[in-house]
Amino acid sequence: MTFKKTTVALLASAALTVSLSARDQIKIVGSSTVYPFSSAVAEELGATTKFPTPVVESTGSGGGMKLFCAGNDLNTPDITNASRRMKAKEFTMCEKNGVTDITESVIGYDGIAFAQSKSNPAFNITSEQLALAVAAEVPSKDGKSLIANPYKKWSDIDASLPNREIIIYGPPKSSGTRDAFEELVMQKVFKKMPVYTDLFKKDNKANKKYKKYSVVRTDGVYVPSGENDNIIVQKLNKNKEAFGIFGFSFLIENDDKLSGATINNVSPTPETISSGEYPVSRSLFFYIKNSHKKEVPSMNKYVEMFMSENMIGPDGILAEIGLISLPDATRSEIRNAVMSSKKLKIEDLKH
Repeated sequence: MTFKKTTVALLASAALTVSLSARDQIKIVGSSTVYPFSSAVAEELGATTKFPTPVVESTGSGGGMKLFCAGNDLNTPDITNASRRMKAKEFTMCEKNGVTDITESVIGYDGIAFAQSKSNPAFNITSEQLALAVAAEVPSKDGKSLIANPYKKWSDIDASLPNREIIIYGPPKSSGTRDAFEELVMQKVFKKMPVYTDLFKKDNKANKKYKKYSVVRTDGVYVPSGENDNIIVQKLNKNKEAFGIFGFSFLIENDDKLSGATINNVSPTPETISSGEYPVSRSLFFYIKNSHKKEVPSMNKYVEMFMSENMIGPDGILAEIGLISLPDATRSEIRNAVMSSKKLKIEDLKH
């Protein structure tokens, strides 16, 4: 009996070793915003080549980075998608766990839509009004201190806005869309307000939370709604008073049900996003674990296909589902860097 158990254990161990030493199917994690684009490429790879369709999971940008940086074993992801750039601390985490050969790819632009049910009247808001709607603390009436956010209706922020309840379904903390929203809306607005900057200058623990000027309220007005942007879309169809924060591609996919608010009088369109005129625009990324390429032979073909004009070009497949193409010269430069497996350095993430 002991001999049989030992034999079974050895066989199981050998099978595990084989499964972890080589596999055909690519494992991809990360951003819910990049997920539709990554999935489209994955399906194309499975349909047009000898390789199996990669497994793509929507874990959020932050969650994807944790999984990607956990180590080099083949039970870790080969690629992680991100709706914001890798952070220096994530790069350091990767290095600490032996993930030292990473290539960064930028696939295009995306806007963060602030959208509502199409049954509502058109809605225009300024970046400042939007920041004040979601912040945990806002300036007092005299502008000399910060107070707990008292705003329950849009008209509480500004009398020109509708007398309508503020309810916002948005991404959770682990989301790259949340990171980008905080940077492009909250930080950009609040770092210009003395009541925030004065607190930041005070070097004490009580005020460290103001370092990035982007503490989101947790009183039920802003509702974290998971990494799947389709869930937010579903909630907006049920609650006509609410707004949602998600990637532009999901607005395009649901333009029969939803409309995007204008921000600073600018509508989210491919043109305004690529030009930067739309104030909540950002780049989209994926990161490649080069150490896996020998053991996962389909990685090279997947990356080549993703970076092709047929996918990320202005008339490519991904443009049809909401990806906004990079300028020709930039696209060519990035493609060359990715296909030559250019190694990412921490210095690249600091500018």
